[in-house]
Amino acid sequence: MPAAIAVVVLPLAAAVVFTFSALALKRSAELGAGLWRTAFVSNVTSAILFGTLSFLGGPPVRADLLWQPACVAACLFVGLLAQFLALEKGDVSVTVPVLGLKVVLVALLTPLLTSDRVDERSWIAALVCVAGIAVFNRTPDGHRPRHIGITLLAAGGAAVSFALFDVLVQRWGPAWGAGRLLPIVYAINAVFSLALLATLPAPLSALPTAAWKWLVPGAVLLGLQAILFVGTLAVYGQATTANVVYSSRGLLSVAMVWLAGHHFANRERSLGPRVLAWRLVGAGLMLLAIVLVTVR
Repeated sequence: MPAAIAVVVLPLAAAVVFTFSALALKRSAELGAGLWRTAFVSNVTSAILFGTLSFLGGPPVRADLLWQPACVAACLFVGLLAQFLALEKGDVSVTVPVLGLKVVLVALLTPLLTSDRVDERSWIAALVCVAGIAVFNRTPDGHRPRHIGITLLAAGGAAVSFALFDVLVQRWGPAWGAGRLLPIVYAINAVFSLALLATLPAPLSALPTAAWKWLVPGAVLLGLQAILFVGTLAVYGQATTANVVYSSRGLLSVAMVWLAGHHFANRERSLGPRVLAWRLVGAGLMLLAIVLVTVR
């Protein structure tokens, strides 16, 4: 697939899959999955899925460079924990758009950590994304999203960690190859996750069956969207463009909450039509950002 098409189509597909994953994981949290169980199951599931990329092959693994995937895995681990915390405590329609701040952070970090230059249109698109995120979170009816402080802090921290993750994958991915770097990164992330077992208030077997029914599909979908998005960065680079397209998950999360949230027992649609109207304005801004980086 040509790079110009791949960095649009694959991140957009990842955004769709991520939206369903977020709704499923949110529901599992409400049924008692908890932060640590969610993180452990999701990280191990992703490691298994990314392990299938080993068939792509690549250059021999150099032991003296294993610190690179270890650094990437650390960024991933911290980012996932913060993301799961935000989804557990706050609304999906707040958490997911705030995660879109990663777009601006990638634009800022790319020229500092790589030899790539971020063009003017990508900078403008990133700033438009921020404006869209701000509008998404406007609450004209006086509704204050629950746990808004911890939600914004956790989602913002996740955005920082994921931005570092994306830029480092873009920097080191081509030399390692997608069939080497990504399986190793996610395997290390799974090893980090073993430490979470000691924090569980009860064994995994104690988790209610109803929670498992949402947790497992949510974890699988999260891993699949990661393969689509992270694989794009490792193979094609262009982290800023890919992230602007991927940020459409903010728009998709709002739309899915309103159109299908009830199927996930999600109650955010009760926010009212005025909130929806403002978030549709935010959606327009996000679409404008996507056009800026995809139409040349």
